[in-house]
Parts: sequence; C-alpha cells; structure tokens
Amino acid sequence: MRFFVRRIIFYLITLWAAITINFFIPRVMPGDPVQAAIAAAGGSISPDAIPALEALFGLDPDASLWSQYVDYLGLLLHGDLGVSFSYTGFAVTDVIKDALPWTIGLVGIATIISFVIGTLIGSGIGWRRGTWADSLLPISTFFSAVPYFWLALLSIAIFSVGLGWFPASGSYDRNMAPNWSWEFVGSVIYYGALPALTIVISSIAGWILGMRNMMVTVSSEDYVTVAQAKGLSERKVLFGYAARNAILPQISSFALSLGFIVGGTLVMEIVFSYQGIGFMLFNAVNAKDYPLMQGCFLVITLAVLLANILADFVYGVLDPRTRQEG
Repeated sequence: MRFFVRRIIFYLITLWAAITINFFIPRVMPGDPVQAAIAAAGGSISPDAIPALEALFGLDPDASLWSQYVDYLGLLLHGDLGVSFSYTGFAVTDVIKDALPWTIGLVGIATIISFVIGTLIGSGIGWRRGTWADSLLPISTFFSAVPYFWLALLSIAIFSVGLGWFPASGSYDRNMAPNWSWEFVGSVIYYGALPALTIVISSIAGWILGMRNMMVTVSSEDYVTVAQAKGLSERKVLFGYAARNAILPQISSFALSLGFIVGGTLVMEIVFSYQGIGFMLFNAVNAKDYPLMQGCFLVITLAVLLANILADFVYGVLDPRTRQEG
C-alpha cells in the first residue's frame, strides 16, 4: 500500500511541475499573441484595437506574473483553458474535444492492435528460438527502421494512387454530416484504414523485437526450468511463467505509447490530412495560437502521466518485487 501512496504523491508533484512549466513556456517565447494576431490579419487591424484584443484573449499586461499564474491555476480547476486565437470565438476545451476522439479512435486502436499482435508473435519467436521463425527478424528489423512518413507516402502511392482501394486523405466523406449512422461509421473506418495500417506496420516490429529478446532471456531462468520439470503443459509454462515475466518491460513502453496516443502521430496526420489533435497542434504552432498550443501540451502531459500511473500499478501487481523496499 505504501508503494502506491508514494507513487501517487510522486505523480501529483510531477503534475504540478508540468502545469507550471506549461504556464511559463508560452510566456517566455519570443513574440506577443496580440501582435501575432495583428500580423496574421495582414496589419489591417488598427493599433487602437490592441486593448480590445487583450480583453478578448484574456490578457492583462498590468498583472504580475504571479497573479497570472494563480489565475491560470484557478481556471484549470474549473476546466477553462482559455479562448483559441485561430478558432475565433471557440474555447480551447471545445476545440480539443472535437479533435481528440479522432486521434484516440485511430491511433489508440492501431497501437493496441500492434502491441497485442507484436507481443504474441514475439513470444512465439522467442520461445521457439533457433527455428524458422527467426527468419522473420530481419523483416521486423527493416520495418522498425522505416519512418512513418515514408511508409505513409508509400502506402498512398500503392493503395490510393496505384490500386485506388483507399482515399489518400481526409477522415471521412465530406459529403456526409457527422452522425452515428452505420453509413458514416463505415466511411470513418474506410478513410482510417490506410493510416491505421501504416501505424501498425511501422510499430509492430518494435514490439516483436522487444518481446522476443526478453523471452530468450527469461526462458533460460530457473523458474521456467522448474515449471517444465514439474510436467506443466507448454502453454502453461509459456504464458504463465515465461511470457508473464518477459512482458514487464513491454508494459512500460506500452504505457508511454498509450500516453502519446493523445498527441497523435503528427507526421502521419499531416500526410493523410487527418483531423486529429496532432494535425491541430501543427496548425496551432503555425498560427501562433498560444492558448491552443498550451491546451494541447497540457492534455498530452496529463495523458502521459495517467498512462505511467497505470503502468506502475500494473507493474506492481504483476511483479511484487517492485513493491518491496530495499
């Protein structure tokens, strides 16, 4: 119990540090949001409108940095991330809510599929090392070195331009209005199939290699030999003893992957023009939309922290040694 309490306290301190850094970074960046808005308008906005823009964006040049920090914490407690500059009139929370489900649905499902398939294949290859299954490793090594954007462009060239099986960009048919009908859901799956396939192929090799190497190490441990000597079935030894211990390092990596799901696969979303949070963050950086950038970074940070908390708890359950004090 003390292990879990210590971890919770540690992550609360980490969360406070992340929120504080997230507050100060936009304020130490060169430039000014109001001047950026005037520049984006081509200088057509009169300088006399600066006070109105500051009021619109919630900026108070006369307030001290400490008071702004206290106000920022107060707004966070109420779930208020400010107003977006590029999405005029829309709260940052609403803008992120619109983009987040697209990223979680695509990148999340693709990451889970690649983790499950890669872990199972890696377990089998590592358990039966020295057989024909090892011939799959060079292929895995090749794909683990392939960057997302190259594979995405290659997929578009083959399956979209060449064969015409999938659309080259977008997240759904723009002739349809978003709804929960089977026709619209089918359109979302159809448009997301190629980006998801790109993510799975690019990331599955890492899971295979990681699990295979751990299985080779674990399968020579004494407790695996004892389990085999006791006459347990091969499946029981494989999953109950070898794979259960070999998967522990994979869990930490998987937790980080789940956390970064919220951030999306930036390059992939740009290549496919997919309306996820990664593509939205890219547009926010180009537009110097500081509140939206700040909100995106905060959501990504929270997702990574929650994923690490989950990994610590699962790790503590699977391996009791991590809960023991030195």
